[in-house]
Amino acid sequence: MALPRNYSATPVSEFLLICFPNYQSWQHWLSLPLSLLFLLAMGANTTLLITIRLDASLHEPMYYLLSLLSMLDIVLCLTVIPKVLAIFWFDRRSISFSACFLQMFIMNSFLPMESCTFMVMAYDRYVAICHPLRYPSIITTQFVAKASVFIVARNALLTAPIPILTARLHYCGKNIIENCICANLSVSRLSCDNFTLNRIYQFVAGWTLLGSDFILIFLSYTFILRAVLRFKAEGAAVKALSTCGSHFILILFFSTILLVVVLTNVARKRVPMDILILLNVLHHLIPPALNPIVYGVRTKEIKQGIQKLLHRGI
Repeated sequence: MALPRNYSATPVSEFLLICFPNYQSWQHWLSLPLSLLFLLAMGANTTLLITIRLDASLHEPMYYLLSLLSMLDIVLCLTVIPKVLAIFWFDRRSISFSACFLQMFIMNSFLPMESCTFMVMAYDRYVAICHPLRYPSIITTQFVAKASVFIVARNALLTAPIPILTARLHYCGKNIIENCICANLSVSRLSCDNFTLNRIYQFVAGWTLLGSDFILIFLSYTFILRAVLRFKAEGAAVKALSTCGSHFILILFFSTILLVVVLTNVARKRVPMDILILLNVLHHLIPPALNPIVYGVRTKEIKQGIQKLLHRGI
């Protein structure tokens, strides 16, 4: 098969990431807020992990799940943001073939891992409110361990074919990725092969994993709301809703940003490419920065744990 004039038969060993191809002057203005958000995300999640680790009163299943969410957030941030900042500050646009597909795997697998963690947390709140007497026997440390293995194994195995299919494509010369990250479709478009299978698998796997999680989350909170409305004790409904309010805020925020990213990618011909790239970067940064803050502000036990940690440090 004859190759196009702008392509060569030389195999690609690295890619070049071009952030905001139409507005590269944005990089200087964006580097400061992105740096601050990155430091906030890393600092807040690390503080949360240390607090839960050192405070014995927080050694409970709900906080173990929150620790898992924080670890996923940290990995996502470290996978994406340092490379973006290296491009902004030092113009280090190159990324090796293997590093690109490793980044792609982590982004594609850890995002559904987060949604699956939210699903397990919603189930935790459902049992706590709808079946409080059975909660200690159902939501145990062993349950959290099994749930964690399920979260990691399910999403890692089902999303692994995405970078594998993309890596098996034939890249015949063009290596400029018009994105700040190694997004699957951004990389696949550089190949000389047909990547329809890749695109279909990502679509089906993504909507199956995320869709099933959000359906179960919706059902859990529907049952919680029904149970709360039946409470007759004064203040019981407010207290019950308060215990799962933090979860609901984070899930709502996470799903809203995800929906915006999906819709803008569907309407990519009407939305400037630079806006899509910015939304993709922010999607890997804003939720990790907000998750520990929302829990720290709204959860009394975590606030007390952080205060103990600060007093111990002083």
